[in-house]
Amino acid sequence: MLAIVTSHPIQYQAPLWRELAGDGSVPFEVWFLTPHAVAPSLDREFGQTFAWDLDLLSGYPHRFLDIEAGWRLDRFDGVRLKSTWTQLLRDSGVTALWIEGWRFRTLWAAVAAARALGIPVWLRGENNDLAPERLAKRLWKRIALRWYFARIDWFLCIGTANRRFYSRHGISADRMVAAPYCIDNARFSAASQTLRPTRPMIRGSWQVDPGAHCVLYCGKLIPKKRPQDLQAAVRRLGRVDGRPVHILWVGDGELRNSLSRAREGAETCSTFAGFLNQSQMPAAYVAADCVVLPSDYGETWGLVVNESLASGTPAIASNRCGCAEDLAAPQGPAHVFPCGDVDALASSIASVLRSPPSAERMQALIDTHAPRRTVETVIVLAHGTS
Repeated sequence: MLAIVTSHPIQYQAPLWRELAGDGSVPFEVWFLTPHAVAPSLDREFGQTFAWDLDLLSGYPHRFLDIEAGWRLDRFDGVRLKSTWTQLLRDSGVTALWIEGWRFRTLWAAVAAARALGIPVWLRGENNDLAPERLAKRLWKRIALRWYFARIDWFLCIGTANRRFYSRHGISADRMVAAPYCIDNARFSAASQTLRPTRPMIRGSWQVDPGAHCVLYCGKLIPKKRPQDLQAAVRRLGRVDGRPVHILWVGDGELRNSLSRAREGAETCSTFAGFLNQSQMPAAYVAADCVVLPSDYGETWGLVVNESLASGTPAIASNRCGCAEDLAAPQGPAHVFPCGDVDALASSIASVLRSPPSAERMQALIDTHAPRRTVETVIVLAHGTS
């Protein structure tokens, strides 16, 4: 049996687990460390306690591991098992172990236990090679990850920058396999098709003028995501072909008040929709003419770009987002801009609003990042290690 260890039920992982269960050729079970976001939980960056409003648990085998009380997802030692990994792996008859990242000490213990038992280990992480690091941190990180990576049999690569990250840590190409980062493409596509006839009403509910272009920002309003760059770019842009540009802000965080104050007295039109749960998100993508992800280093991927394309809405990303090379750039050269360059972002927005990519191009891109692509890789690996 393949055991998949992940921090908690996550909205963009559940479709992958369901796709794998639907295939039926690989016996597996997903092991959750915590119930975060299934039970109401505090997200410190959003500044809210919430639970996702989608069913994230049906359609695939899973269990919640028995952990000590007082767990924290923001600490390396924040999750502690009550039993040992050796006992858990042995008693469950695990023949392969899939680990999601290395952010918790307990994941390192799981890898060590699997190696001691002769169980092959697969790793899927989000890290990329885009962010610079201080020399001291880089040396420490290399030493620690050398130990960790030496115990991994297969590296499931979510994209180009992720693959380069492993290469720079000495992982050979023959240990890396494709596992493109994905979401529930079908859900966003179906919802957008259903909602599109009501687009004028949706835009009106967020005070978007019928004659305006609508640019969507979707994410936490925090410094590393640089929402202020979008605000400055739209202000500098003014109008595009005589039409005003309206920013629809979806999300919340520490920068909301400063963004709201900066809006006062300016010609830029904007609406703060606040935090929207998963079932509400397709409406935001339908309302928009394009999505902008202006994030700095730390945006290891940017799944809002997947969601946008699956909804039929083009997306722009900074060159420091993990998805830039795989999902933004293939839409066209205007879809990637140098992070922090407000003039370049303004130019990108104008270009994409005037000449968006075809629906066929967006569909082809999102098809390469569908859950099935990773399932195909898992089947090959599982049959090779069973």
